[in-house]
Amino acid sequence: MKQLSVIFKRELGSYFATPLAYVFIVIFLVLSGVFTFYLGGFFERNQADLQPFFNFHPWLYLFLVPAIAMRLWAEERKSGSIELLMTLPITRFEAVTGKFLAAWVFAGIALLLTFPMIITVNYLGQPDNGAIFTGYLGSWLMAGGFLAIGSCMSALAKNQVIAFILAVVVSFLFIVSGFPLVLDAFSAWAPQLVLDAIASLSFLTRFEAISKGVIDLRDLLYFVTLIAAWLAATAVVVDLKKAD
Repeated sequence: MKQLSVIFKRELGSYFATPLAYVFIVIFLVLSGVFTFYLGGFFERNQADLQPFFNFHPWLYLFLVPAIAMRLWAEERKSGSIELLMTLPITRFEAVTGKFLAAWVFAGIALLLTFPMIITVNYLGQPDNGAIFTGYLGSWLMAGGFLAIGSCMSALAKNQVIAFILAVVVSFLFIVSGFPLVLDAFSAWAPQLVLDAIASLSFLTRFEAISKGVIDLRDLLYFVTLIAAWLAATAVVVDLKKAD
């Protein structure tokens, strides 16, 4: 655990050592405000909640989170520093988990900086702050899912742009898997059990319930399992690619 902490601090510090962190945070905050107040019709709804704010998070994360994740391993491989990292007395679990946790905490910091939204909605009305809290929790878990996918794609690709594109494509599939258009493509030949399994993979389906204040253990386990599975895949890919 001590080595994991070292990796975590090294990675988290590297975000704020470059303009990337500040650019990401500014873009996230600006787009969150624009989508909430202009596209989401925050004032027009006359409801004291943050549903317009949370509704756009999957689509914001689809492009912004892979931008964080693309550097996790692709940059290490491109610069050659991955050889040094792999020679340190750390396990693959510590390296993969430490990098992921640093990116996840960074995403959490960006999310916490949207606290003026909470102040605003409480000033204008009497919202269900419990539902707002669960919405933030669900959003952070979903960001972790996007990051875990992006981490694996970054380990697969040596180029950060390719890692970004792969992460966006795979994440997009997880978003739209519950859409009727996708399910209709399988309904002609796949049994209902398969259709239900595909629909259950959707980030939107899982996040929508949590963002409305409904905490279902199955939804929480979904994100935890998804993160663990993609991090395990990342560790396998790092092992396979270490000789490249």
